Amino acid sequence: MQPAATDALVVVDVQYDFLPGGSLAVVGGDEIIAPINALAQKFATVIATQDWHPPGHISFASTHPGHTPFEVIALDYGPQVLWPDHCVIGTRGAEFSAALDMRRVQAVIRKGFRPEIDSYSGFSDNDHKTPTGLAGYLRDRGVTRLFLAGLATDFCVSWTAEDGVAVGFACVVIEDATRAIDTNGSLAAAWARMNAVGVRRVRIGDFG
Repeated sequence: MQPAATDALVVVDVQYDFLPGGSLAVVGGDEIIAPINALAQKFATVIATQDWHPPGHISFASTHPGHTPFEVIALDYGPQVLWPDHCVIGTRGAEFSAALDMRRVQAVIRKGFRPEIDSYSGFSDNDHKTPTGLAGYLRDRGVTRLFLAGLATDFCVSWTAEDGVAVGFACVVIEDATRAIDTNGSLAAAWARMNAVGVRRVRIGDFG
């Protein structure tokens, strides 16, 4: 498989708080950085998303007294998993890993910066109504197909892929260039949703 000029690599949330030692560490998250760096050399367009939360964000368990991380509560825009405080603006945890080669990244999409709503997807907040501007950027670049890698498979990667399909892009998840949190069956549920909307999956070895 060789990426075309109309393909883009979307690198999702390779930030310290999602890596070993971070406040919301994804097991094996550091293992995908070198493969992502290699994959980025094959694409004409490379985008990165960045979780970017203010202190006291609505998704933090600490914002909701009496609740603990990984509980699910109902908010105006739907179910919300409560997370440990993570990727707080201005902290090291919010920074991209120094091991991630940013030289190929042409745009960074920050998400989750509104205190009253979470944002897993690179395309919109979790209300599915408030866009980030990513779709317009990709269309202006002539991109029609997205390959996704990064963290975590069952949340920010899957939501970005699903929303990408919803706004007209073909989406492909590079399965072994992602890692999952997998809380309360979230990984199986994410793949079921992605399969239902036609998200494809490939592996790193499929690229020439």
